[in-house]
Amino acid sequence: MATIRLMTHNVWNCDKNLVAWEAKGEDCSAEARVEGLLRVYRETIPDVIGGQEVSALMADLLKEGFQKEQVKYTLIWGRYTPILYRSDKLELLDAEFCTYPETITGFEGSFNDVKSKSWNLGVFRMKSGGEVFIFATTHLWWKRSPLENDTSPSRNCQRGSDEAREQQIASLIKKIEEYREKYSCPAILVGDMNCSYGSKAMQFVRDCGFRHAHDIASEYAEEAIGYHYCFADGYKTQYYDKPFEFAIDHIYIKGESEGSVKRFERHSPEYYYAISDHSPAYIDMEI
Repeated sequence: MATIRLMTHNVWNCDKNLVAWEAKGEDCSAEARVEGLLRVYRETIPDVIGGQEVSALMADLLKEGFQKEQVKYTLIWGRYTPILYRSDKLELLDAEFCTYPETITGFEGSFNDVKSKSWNLGVFRMKSGGEVFIFATTHLWWKRSPLENDTSPSRNCQRGSDEAREQQIASLIKKIEEYREKYSCPAILVGDMNCSYGSKAMQFVRDCGFRHAHDIASEYAEEAIGYHYCFADGYKTQYYDKPFEFAIDHIYIKGESEGSVKRFERHSPEYYYAISDHSPAYIDMEI
């Protein structure tokens, strides 16, 4: 068996410095924030990174940074959901990318703003021992369905949002199962799901036989949600104090050996406040 570190990371799709940040003497451009991202990866050394909200510019900057540091990360491009993997340790056997549909039956409006909601999948083989695994990253629709008696829902509400997430994740799981049948190996599903542990979409994932890394980590399971305020009007220097069940960045596994998931962690250092609202989550797992 080989131990591997697998990460999910929403890096905040913001390429240029914004007016509110500039007025405060801050810089939220991709060029400014990429240094913090590279520091995160130096400190955690993930073998595979599943990204969300990664613009083409940010992907280029990350690749340039890795090249300068002489770390062999190879990019599998996908619109805002790329995969970066250690090509010195892993061999890519198969890959597929898909953007989620913009509409869903029975509901009005778009459920894929700027076509950023998608999935990306890679099948990898460890060069050292030949172990094979599937890794998929995704970003699901972000709004929530209004409550039944909500007569004036906020702009963050849209009818059909819960159903959209369920349909999106169901289509990805169907694809993962196709690859599991072909390769007979474990599958790791990561991403910014934009919904909590108890949501219908995440319950569906568990009903399909996937287990959350938090629930099966044998050595350590992070309880914090790894989320803080970092948006167009600025950022706050504290992380939200909420229990694990409120987190929206998840890692699920299917087909793993019992006890193979060792650690489930989030990396939330103080220097990260001005980089992205989502802390990266990662697992250490024996393949």
